[in-house]
Amino acid sequence: MGNLWHERFGSEEYVYGEEPNLFIKKQSTRLENGKKVVCFAEGEGRNAVYLARQGHEVTAYDYALNGLKKTEALAQRFGVKITTKQKDLTQEQVPVEEFDAAIMVFGHFSKRDQKTVFDKLISAVKPGGIVMLEVYSEDQVKYGTGGPKTKEMLYDPMDLLQWLKGHRTLHFYYGEEERVEGQLHTGVGHVIQIIFQK
Repeated sequence: MGNLWHERFGSEEYVYGEEPNLFIKKQSTRLENGKKVVCFAEGEGRNAVYLARQGHEVTAYDYALNGLKKTEALAQRFGVKITTKQKDLTQEQVPVEEFDAAIMVFGHFSKRDQKTVFDKLISAVKPGGIVMLEVYSEDQVKYGTGGPKTKEMLYDPMDLLQWLKGHRTLHFYYGEEERVEGQLHTGVGHVIQIIFQK
């Protein structure tokens, strides 16, 4: 999987665009200025750069080195600093209770790894910290407007609700949203959005 993403991000073009995900843009008001934020599976850096431009201290994790290089280039262009780290989130550990918030946008993993990554999002934030994510649901296979083509790499809302137990849910949405993000996410799709407090 790592090589696929490394190759996908190998072109000069930002395949998911340079603008932040609309969900993150809208919900980032929940974060006070100067928070330490980690972005999981951040790809080419559009969300990390946006959050850094809002005054946050941002760390971006991704498995694809090309994605991290583009994150750094985008950050430089906007005059912000981002810490980038190459990380296989299915295998490698993340710092525990280091961040005030963690986000993941369209971080798609196989069913066997989804809860592992979800648990790492939780462990990375301090008690009281915020986790925000938007992913494609299993229904997305019918839409064909982006994301993985098989249910094996998509999310079941019931799984996510189960994993949320014990935390304070601030926002949960399961349904259609239009996303125009570069060449690979274009049109109406079926998403799951979650915001919760640890």
